[in-house]
Amino acid sequence: MATDELVKTTTGIAHHGAERLPSVDIDSFNIEMKDEDGFLGDRASKGAFREILDRWRKPLRKTGEDPFGDEPSENISKKTLDSILISDDVEASAVVHSAIEEFAQELAYVTRRFLKTKAWAKTERIVVGGGFRDSRLGELAIARTEIILKAEDFKIDMVPIRHHPDEAGLIGTLHLAPSWIFEAYDSILAVDIGGTNIRCGLVETVWKKGKDLSKAKVVKSELWRHADDEPTREGAVKRLTKMLKWLIAEAEKDGFKLAPFIGIACPGVINEDGSIEKGAQNLPGNWESSKFNLPASLIEGIPTIGEHDTAILMHNDGVVQGLSEVPFMQDVDRWGVLTIGTGLGNARFTNRHKDRDGGKDGSENGKKKAKENNKND
Repeated sequence: MATDELVKTTTGIAHHGAERLPSVDIDSFNIEMKDEDGFLGDRASKGAFREILDRWRKPLRKTGEDPFGDEPSENISKKTLDSILISDDVEASAVVHSAIEEFAQELAYVTRRFLKTKAWAKTERIVVGGGFRDSRLGELAIARTEIILKAEDFKIDMVPIRHHPDEAGLIGTLHLAPSWIFEAYDSILAVDIGGTNIRCGLVETVWKKGKDLSKAKVVKSELWRHADDEPTREGAVKRLTKMLKWLIAEAEKDGFKLAPFIGIACPGVINEDGSIEKGAQNLPGNWESSKFNLPASLIEGIPTIGEHDTAILMHNDGVVQGLSEVPFMQDVDRWGVLTIGTGLGNARFTNRHKDRDGGKDGSENGKKKAKENNKND
């Protein structure tokens, strides 16, 4: 099937992986920069933090005084590390603080490199998402990174992503959709695909209380840890289709007016026809094959939602997670997102609509409010 036919069949409204969205222009995403040690993103990933923590434990192991005992660093949960930060075990706390400081230096180095590229020039704020953000140690690393950069005269704010990272990747898909959907429907289906998990959600727009989608929320979701099952590509699509059909039934049962729209966040560079150019190597099977198209496969399984043909839009997962912040970035023009997970996702945005909610949110949704909200969370 030709590209134009695929786009028409799967979306009917826009291109997959589009650079121009209803609220923002995407200046860049999924940049892969290198230095003498390899990919820059590897220096500020979830795995990089664990390696740093392990290095700080080594001197104590030699004297038999490692406060973590024989537990491998990669197996220590974020919850455990967070509790150690405020525990009476001063030495263990010092180890974690040391790891946070070194990681912040690495994140500052990587961020500095992004800010010096043409695509990221004049960036005013960076939102940090990904699983690492969902911890006190992650928040401390983000805050410390901001301080390091400001000490070097970078005029940049760095804030943790507002929504829980698991929900940000679902809520962000709302900003792929055209505004008419929110006038006619109160919810959409969203999919967040990762190298370990696939998460599907029913996202309520709450549009009547916030036309900027700032009140949107995930009301129901289902998680499948596909890495444990090691399915084939076709098996993964079949399971995903089943998850979405379950959510459709749940939406009907709960009285939602579900839009005939599915938004998808997926790793990699997404072509306008919904194929994946590169970056999907951690997904089950070969998702970069010219013979595979996820949106087209889902349309076959879910041709209609309600009385209307299903429309699907897919974009890069880092982009989509960043899009969840659109309502809260209206006091700046240019902003970006870094997602710290297995790798380092990245995207840079320029706002197209300075104020989507009648001038009420601009001053409220700045950095101060973002930090207050994260404290309350």
